Amino acid sequence: MNCRWFYVGLFGLISVGLFACKMGRKSAPTSVKEVVDKAVTRLYETHKPEQLDTISQAYILQFLTESEKEVLATKYLTFDVDVPAVVSLMRDQNQKVIPFWLNGSGFQKTTLVVKNEEYTYEVWQKAVQPGTVQLGINGFDKHRPVYFISVGPQKPGDKLTITNVYPASQTLDTLRVGAFTYHDWSDLTLTEVPESLRGQMLFQTIRGRAREAHLVGALRKTVAPSQKRPDQVLLTWSDDPATTQAIQWRTAPSVEDGWVQYWKTGTTDTLSKQATAFRMEDRLLQNDRYINRFTAQLSGLKAGTAYGYRVGSKTGSWSVPATFRTQSATTDGFSFIWFGDTHKSPDWGTMARKTLERHPDVAFYSIAGDLVSTGLHRDEWDELWQHSGDIFRYKPLMPIPGNHDSQDGLGAWMYQEMFSLPQNGPTRSDVPTEQTYAFTYQNALFLMIDATSPIEAQTAWIREQLARSKADWKFAFFHFPPYNFEEDYRDIRREWCRLFDEYHVDMVMSGHVHYYQRTKPMFAEKPVASSAKGTIYTISIGIPSEHEVWPDADYAQVRYKRGPFYQHMTINGKTLIYTAYDKDGHVVDDLKIVK
Repeated sequence: MNCRWFYVGLFGLISVGLFACKMGRKSAPTSVKEVVDKAVTRLYETHKPEQLDTISQAYILQFLTESEKEVLATKYLTFDVDVPAVVSLMRDQNQKVIPFWLNGSGFQKTTLVVKNEEYTYEVWQKAVQPGTVQLGINGFDKHRPVYFISVGPQKPGDKLTITNVYPASQTLDTLRVGAFTYHDWSDLTLTEVPESLRGQMLFQTIRGRAREAHLVGALRKTVAPSQKRPDQVLLTWSDDPATTQAIQWRTAPSVEDGWVQYWKTGTTDTLSKQATAFRMEDRLLQNDRYINRFTAQLSGLKAGTAYGYRVGSKTGSWSVPATFRTQSATTDGFSFIWFGDTHKSPDWGTMARKTLERHPDVAFYSIAGDLVSTGLHRDEWDELWQHSGDIFRYKPLMPIPGNHDSQDGLGAWMYQEMFSLPQNGPTRSDVPTEQTYAFTYQNALFLMIDATSPIEAQTAWIREQLARSKADWKFAFFHFPPYNFEEDYRDIRREWCRLFDEYHVDMVMSGHVHYYQRTKPMFAEKPVASSAKGTIYTISIGIPSEHEVWPDADYAQVRYKRGPFYQHMTINGKTLIYTAYDKDGHVVDDLKIVK
């Protein structure tokens, strides 16, 4: 099953990471988010950590006030109907605990079932009169197959109009075989729909909405809580690599100001740059709910120059000094390293730290998506930075998101706040800023594409970038591999690979399927001229992996089913040297291309 998860906009109910919850208000709660924010805060204030691991739905219902339960039962999804109607609620049979409000709100379980390839849903129904329909949360258990609904008129022939839908970004369709229910999983379509429900208005949903009231077994701890001393120091670029440098780090929330002090190595002339601060919240992270993340943008740097720097606060602690080097003003050659899926793995971290020892002159790193396994859990990002050691405070990291970073249809807001990246991607609202971007390093163009965003929405931008580039080398990074034996990405081949043929993209780097592969030069279409060279498509995996099923793939030049690996690429004028290594530094694949 193809689990590509599309970002369609945060519903507005689960803004779990934006700012501190509004404590101290005396008015009654008005949203699911407000209720859960306050409930979590009270739990932290009144319970020991070991008690938080044992709370059940029954305890939560006792713990909440009546007004809070009323909000959870009525403010999750609301809309108006203009004629008498029947609401059908499709609930996954495998959800162990029925939503607490369902039985008492007039819904009755029927004998009807709705199915897709993964789940079977029991159908609950309720007759409603013209006016507002109010529905409650999916549960306290983060059951990912969230319920969905359809609405039809009670009287055949009545024309039903639905208005005032909340949340406003709720998407509607027609209930039928072939419709998809989860807007973040478009390939999971309905295979069985009762005749009596077909043609009704379908309210599609997002699996991430299960997180809105997640409290049972929800509270987590990070192995690396923030402190006053800066840590997780990270280099990226958001502008010209020759003259700018972006630096990010975190502190405890008590540290309110952030600064970078930097200097040309070998000199004592120190400059300072103030950073912007962002208060990040993971409300279910009981030992580190809030942190401050800082970003400083250095500009006016000299090309091809080594700089020393440290980050910190004028009223507090400073980091250990580190160094970075700006891109040379000439095309004197460079190298970089990229990884497939890393999933915050300690095995990947051990390998990654060794890469800097083996290849100290690399210009930057990249990760082709799935940096962590659950992108909305900040403790996993803490593990990623802990396992990687200090390599990214010396060499910039230019990543792209994978489906685990942009998870369950809620987007990749935490990924976005971790990185300062170029804001030169598509201007469409359905392609989030900094998740698709481009940068040029010396004579190479890098297209960093978010394949978890809508594919067709990015095609025109890709064409524009390729058409105007004068670079000798053209590379594209995106998470989902167009040529693999597990999942069929024909839309990517149709939309993007044809452009790679037309403008001759030299190599594509992907991950996702957890094995290593380098293809023969490929064409999405027949080449216009017989002298045209195809695009090489590579896949890598940065963690241990194993594939029991291993069918033939006639497009593959080299394949390995056991990871982890990393790839080192050197560009020197018109020559490219590609080398793939295993975790012990042994060469497992190499290639030389001369233009």
